[in-house]
Amino acid sequence: MTTTGPTPPADAGDRPAAADRPAAADGSVRADRLRRLADARLYLCTPRRAEFGPFLDAVIGPAGRGGVDLVQLREKSLEWADEVRGLREIQAAGAGRETLVSANDRADLAAFTGVDILHVGQDDVPPAFARRLVGPDVLIGQSTHSPEQFLAALADPDVDYVCVGPVHATPTKQGRPPVGLGLPRLAARHAPPFEPGAKPWFVTGGVGPDTLDDILATGARRVVVVRALTAAEDPAAAAAALARRLRTASSGSACGT
Repeated sequence: MTTTGPTPPADAGDRPAAADRPAAADGSVRADRLRRLADARLYLCTPRRAEFGPFLDAVIGPAGRGGVDLVQLREKSLEWADEVRGLREIQAAGAGRETLVSANDRADLAAFTGVDILHVGQDDVPPAFARRLVGPDVLIGQSTHSPEQFLAALADPDVDYVCVGPVHATPTKQGRPPVGLGLPRLAARHAPPFEPGAKPWFVTGGVGPDTLDDILATGARRVVVVRALTAAEDPAAAAAALARRLRTASSGSACGT
């Protein structure tokens, strides 16, 4: 697949595609990303916004203090160069703080920017082909909306984590009917969170302070948020509170269930 776009921004640098860059001989880049993914609980999807850097600093929080573990830039209307700049901003904000950075849908952007993750939906590039484009070090996540899709993603060796949902109706997923809490219950049975060898999965759709307890009751221990942080009056406090509740739930139950 060949993707064309505007001339990259001057500060992007000339980077070969990930598939053309040699992977670390010992697999250390991928291993480190998988380690951070395994420990992650709180995943933010966000568009660019005014004062984007300060917002990112606030929700990621100081190293070791608890906040957002993964950040995905999700704004489908962005031009290619603007999306590169947005991903660079997230990379800069997360540097030194263990934060994983995800491109949404676009394997070319993931390869060019060297982000940690490429996230794809059911109608996007198939994970096996995405792997050929981004190389072995970039992690691949996939959205699922039914038991069949979840189980297929769980068994797919090219998928490193799975999202399940939306469990509640949400304006960020217009036209996508909510799947309810049955899907995360099924996910918890097939891949108990934090059990050795279990593939990580995240609940999406209307996740926030008021819905989190019901989501945790399904056995879920990882979530994706949007408006819970992007619309929060105090994003730093909101991120810290959600992260604290997720880590408390994980530490208070065997294998996260």
